Amino acid sequence: MKQLKLIGFIFLLCFLTESLTLPTQPQDVDNFNSTQKFIEENVEYITIIAFAQYVQEATFEEMEKLVKDMVEYKDRCMADKTLPECSKLPNNVLQEKICAMEGLPQKHNFSHCCSKVGDERRLCFFYNKKADVGFLPPFPTLDPEEKCQSYESNRESLLNHFLYEVARRNPFVFAPTLLIVAAHFEEVAKSCCEEQNKVNCFQTRAIPVIQYLKAFSSYQKHVCGALLKFGTKVVHFIYIAVLSQKFPKIEFKELISLIEDISSNYDGCCEGDVVQCIRDTSKVMNHICSKQDSISSKIKECCEKKIPERGQCIINSNKDDRPKDLSLREAKFTDSENVCQERDADPDTFFAKFTFEYSRRHPDLSIPGLLRIVQIYKDLLRNCCNTENPPGCYRYAEDKFNETTEKSLKMIQQECKHFQNLGKDGLTYQYLIRLTKIAPQLSSEELVSLGEKMVTAFTTCCTLSEEFACVDNLADLVLGELCGVNENRTINPAVDHCCKTNFAFRRPCFESLKADKTYVPPPFSQDLFTFHADMCQSQNEALQRKTDRFLVNVVKLKHELTDEELQSLFTNFTNAVEKCCKAESPEVCFNEESPKIGN
Repeated sequence: MKQLKLIGFIFLLCFLTESLTLPTQPQDVDNFNSTQKFIEENVEYITIIAFAQYVQEATFEEMEKLVKDMVEYKDRCMADKTLPECSKLPNNVLQEKICAMEGLPQKHNFSHCCSKVGDERRLCFFYNKKADVGFLPPFPTLDPEEKCQSYESNRESLLNHFLYEVARRNPFVFAPTLLIVAAHFEEVAKSCCEEQNKVNCFQTRAIPVIQYLKAFSSYQKHVCGALLKFGTKVVHFIYIAVLSQKFPKIEFKELISLIEDISSNYDGCCEGDVVQCIRDTSKVMNHICSKQDSISSKIKECCEKKIPERGQCIINSNKDDRPKDLSLREAKFTDSENVCQERDADPDTFFAKFTFEYSRRHPDLSIPGLLRIVQIYKDLLRNCCNTENPPGCYRYAEDKFNETTEKSLKMIQQECKHFQNLGKDGLTYQYLIRLTKIAPQLSSEELVSLGEKMVTAFTTCCTLSEEFACVDNLADLVLGELCGVNENRTINPAVDHCCKTNFAFRRPCFESLKADKTYVPPPFSQDLFTFHADMCQSQNEALQRKTDRFLVNVVKLKHELTDEELQSLFTNFTNAVEKCCKAESPEVCFNEESPKIGN
């Protein structure tokens, strides 16, 4: 991989046409020249990301063969644009070439996708992606000194490997995000390799890069899951709420125009069409910056930046100030005599306007909280508009809204109180037990990861002034990850019901779940309760993950135990680890203590 010139890379990619055909209009010539330069220099990036996400099991060497094939394809088309193969969509070309690789479809079990054509093949490749990447080996790590030697001697190979490994482990992350992560990785490598204490530098500077990837991965999977399970209408309402809070002075008509651009962006990005995704992302940012005077006063500096920093900056910018003339409440939705008639005339537009007006007036509420208010209002009007006196019925809507918000607020205050009383470790164990009981069919790694992320929501938010919105937003992302992106993901009847029935009330639905009664525990295995001296050699983070996995596996095996009984068993385990790691012979100690833990 050449030096990651991602600013120019994404700028060029945004002008990539639907096919590799030469433009016919004079005004397209400059765009074509940019596209041509992109194709010559950056086709490898598209191939690495798309292939690693579509065929996660594929080896690096198999990926290199496809990169070579795609580069040769590009060269042929640049030499002779009239070739039939050069009129195809880039994503279709990529999938055809993946299918044409000898023995690859059979080896990695996607030959059923290659037997399809058109949209069916495209969606088959998408549904073949696996969110749980436990089947992959651990992320390869190099000693910082080795990493720097590799970077200095063969930067291309190191960065190619990095992008390949990150993409295959994050199959639903959008291409722009992965490219920014790769650019940050190179910045870290370049800077840290000049430092004397390379270990400390890599450890410190890698943290924000990892956090950036995790945050965007979680959000993108969340919205894509909503799109695939509930359709574009739910995504529309999510973004009406998000953008109305962020840009409270935007006009409704302008907002809807922007929402349409965003929705088309998610179609390509969620399905993994790298080219379409980046082009559409640029279109959204161009839209915002071209109308910044009427959208927000906080993004002027962002819009002066180059792509992709511009997009990053806009996403991370503060919410705009609330317009001074904006009333505390919009009376027309509760006080007007004609609410039912306005709703019936155009329901989608009516509720979109309500979401817009309510969200821009309540920047303190979470996005799930706002969507719950919208659902409450819909249900209220459904009842009220069938009564003899509709205005007398819906006049009390604000009371319903406040009641719903207060209920959610109390739940979060109680959870934050649990966190303060139990501490991070205690809350982690509580959530691992709860998640495993309601969704024991998930892998241990997945449950541990979900538990960690749920606890992170509380450790991040419970000390903030805006703890309500913060906790609710982050916890909702975790549940989105549990439910998964693919619409055909199934866990158990109760969890599936919460995941697929009502997006706005998904979290309250999960709060009411009990242990899954359909679950059949695996046969008892003493191996689960057998430990060795290597437990004592694990570093803090590794030991914590082993401890968490043990707890999850115990809950899976002894599903009928109460939380108190599980806590007692877990205490036996932690006491045994502490005792044996201090013993003269840890192995002998573990041999004596292990049989007692499960009893």
